[in-house]
Amino acid sequence: MSQIPVIAIFDVGKTNKKLFLFDENYRIILEKTARFTETTDEDGDPCENLESLRLSVFDSLREVFRRKDVVVKAINFSTYGASFVYIDEEGRPLTPLYNYLKEYPETLSEQFYNSYGGKTAFSVETASPVLGSLNSGMQLYRLKYTKPEIYNKVKYALHLPQYMSYLVTGQACTDITSIGCHTNLWNFQQNNYHTWVTKEGVLEKLAPLLISSDVLPATFPGSNYSVGIGLHDSSAALIPYLVNFHEPFVLISTGTWCISLNPFNDTPLTNDELTADCLCYMTFQGKPVKASRLFAGYEHEQQVKRIAAHFNQQPARYRTIEYDQQIIRLLQEKNKQDTHRAPDKKLMQSSVFAQRDLSNFTSDIEAYHQLMLDIANEQYIATKLVLDGASVKRIFVDGGFSKNAIYMNLLAALFPDIEIFAASMAQATAMGAALAIHNTWNSKPLPNDLIELKYYSATHDATI
Repeated sequence: MSQIPVIAIFDVGKTNKKLFLFDENYRIILEKTARFTETTDEDGDPCENLESLRLSVFDSLREVFRRKDVVVKAINFSTYGASFVYIDEEGRPLTPLYNYLKEYPETLSEQFYNSYGGKTAFSVETASPVLGSLNSGMQLYRLKYTKPEIYNKVKYALHLPQYMSYLVTGQACTDITSIGCHTNLWNFQQNNYHTWVTKEGVLEKLAPLLISSDVLPATFPGSNYSVGIGLHDSSAALIPYLVNFHEPFVLISTGTWCISLNPFNDTPLTNDELTADCLCYMTFQGKPVKASRLFAGYEHEQQVKRIAAHFNQQPARYRTIEYDQQIIRLLQEKNKQDTHRAPDKKLMQSSVFAQRDLSNFTSDIEAYHQLMLDIANEQYIATKLVLDGASVKRIFVDGGFSKNAIYMNLLAALFPDIEIFAASMAQATAMGAALAIHNTWNSKPLPNDLIELKYYSATHDATI
C-alpha cells in the first residue's frame, strides 16, 4: 500500500487543542481534538497546563508515525498569541504559561509608559491599544521588574507557536506574526523592534527572527521531515485568502469577536482609530494588517437570550431566521435616527440593542431583525475604520455570522459598492499554517479552490 504524503498541523486554541493531517490537496485525513484542565500560576490565576500540552505533542506524533497509510513530510503549528514560554539554557520552562488576561499592575504600567513617551504616542508607534498583559512584551517587562531572579535565568522568551516548534526542533526562533501582534515589541513606523526592547535588555532574550515560510530539521534521529517555526493564529487564518485572492479585500472573521482584517491597508493608525479598538496584525509575509474589533458575537448571544425569554421562545430558533425585507423597511422607518449614524468610537464598546424595550416589538422575529440591524450598523462602522486608505473590491465574511442571512443581506446593503461574500472553508487557521510552508513539503501547485463563496447583492429597496 502506497503511503499518502501529509503535513501534521497542531492548532492550539484556548479551549480546544487540535491535530490535523492534510494531504497534498489540503483534504483533512485526520482531525483529533483534546482539552486540558487548566492549572494555576503562583498567584492562583488560571493558566494553560504547559506540561500536558508538551506531552500531547509527542504522544500525538508517535501515534501518527505508527500509521502505515501516511508519511509525514512536514509539521507546523498555529496557536493563540500573547503568551510567552520562558526557557533556560537547557530549554526548560522557568514559569507557568501566564494567561494573557492576567491583571497587569497599574504602577508598573504607569512606570513603563511614562518612561517611553506616554500611552498615546507609544500606541501609535506599536499599532496597538494599551491592553495590559495582552501586550505580551509587557509580560517580559513585568518579569524583569517583579521576578529579576527568574528573568536573569531566561535564555529565550518564546511565543507559544515558537515554543511548540522548539519542542520538535531544539532550535529557538522568533516569528514576525507573533512579534507583530499587539505585543508592544514592534515599532510599525520603523519596521523594527521598538527602542525600549534594546534599552531594557529585552532584545537579548528574544531568539533570532525568522520568516514564517522557514523550516527547520527535526531533532529525532533519522527524521526526514521539515518543521515550521509556527504562526500566530489570526495571521494563519488570513493565509488561505491571501493565497487565493490577489485583488484588495477585507476579511471579517466572526465569532465572539468580529475582527475586520485589511492586509492591503498600510496607512498608520491614528489616535481615533486606536481609541476605537483598532490595531495592527502582521501577515506571514511581514506586512501590516490593519484590523478593527467588535464584540458582536458576544452581544448577539446575550441579546438572543433576552429576546427568547421575553417572547417565551427557544434561543435555537434564531439560528435559521430568514431575511425579511419588509420588516427591515418597517424598522428603518421607525428608527431612522439609528440607521444613518456617523461613526461613533463609543459604539464599539456598547450594545445599542441592549437599550431597546422589547415590548415595543410586535413579535420576536421583528425584535431579532432589529438586533441584526443594530449589529450590522455597528459592523459597518467598525469595518469602515479599516477600509479607508485602500481600494477594496470585496469583503469576505467567515465564521458564525457568514451563515446568518439577515446579517449578510444587511451588510450587502450597507456596502453597495463592494462585493459581499459569505466564505466557508474547513479549518482556516490550520490550513494557513500548512500553506505557509507549502513549497517545502508539497509537490503540487497551490490549490485555488480552498474557499467556497456565496455572493450577497445589495437590493435597490434595501438601502440602509
